[in-house]
Amino acid sequence: MSYTGRVELAQERKLRSSNTRLYRAAHWPLWIWVFFLAPGPLTFRLFAKGFHPGNLLWLAVVMVATGIAAIRGSLPGAEPRPYILRFDEDKPNPLYRRVCYTFAWNAVLSFALLNLSGLLVAVISGVWYLKQIYDYGYIPLGLLILLLGATGKLPRVRPSTRGEGTERRYFYGSVWSVTLAQTILLVLWKLLPRTHSADQVKLAAYVAVLTLAGLAAWRGLFPRTRPILPGESMVAD
Repeated sequence: MSYTGRVELAQERKLRSSNTRLYRAAHWPLWIWVFFLAPGPLTFRLFAKGFHPGNLLWLAVVMVATGIAAIRGSLPGAEPRPYILRFDEDKPNPLYRRVCYTFAWNAVLSFALLNLSGLLVAVISGVWYLKQIYDYGYIPLGLLILLLGATGKLPRVRPSTRGEGTERRYFYGSVWSVTLAQTILLVLWKLLPRTHSADQVKLAAYVAVLTLAGLAAWRGLFPRTRPILPGESMVAD
């Protein structure tokens, strides 16, 4: 299927020779969030019942580990200088990038799929089994995503950075779509009553936002979702 959305030309992008301290620091909270979400059932209890001592302990561990990595320049976006300058160059993808983006894909895909499954089950059966779905489904799904990352089957996690110009748009498109859909779902969960008709509205809204945001991302309407055509040097985050 041919792409008919907006594109970016590599030669028109401003080339950065280094990353500012502010730019590097701004990426740290993003990776704190990615790894904080990693223990899915613990995160589910956080949203269901509020902070637990286990959540605080895990948050402290994540902040220390990612903080050390950020200082050492081993977090994507927190490097002293951009690693990727030519997106079509067959350059090795560093281990830290592959690990970080694998866990980012886990945060994006696992919660989206499990919440969708919970909504479908609730609408079909009339009973909520979301806790059980997280307890029994998160680890197998997470391990599958980690396996795909370890074998280089996910965008931005491949051994080479050659496809960065298109792979980055798949990643950011997914992030935009899932973040918007999850936000809408959380708002509806707080506002609507616990009835079967309300569950149907939640499911319909969730699927609609995922679909519409996904289409908008495919058309390149969100930041960082446009394919970058080959040419001169570029910088990728």
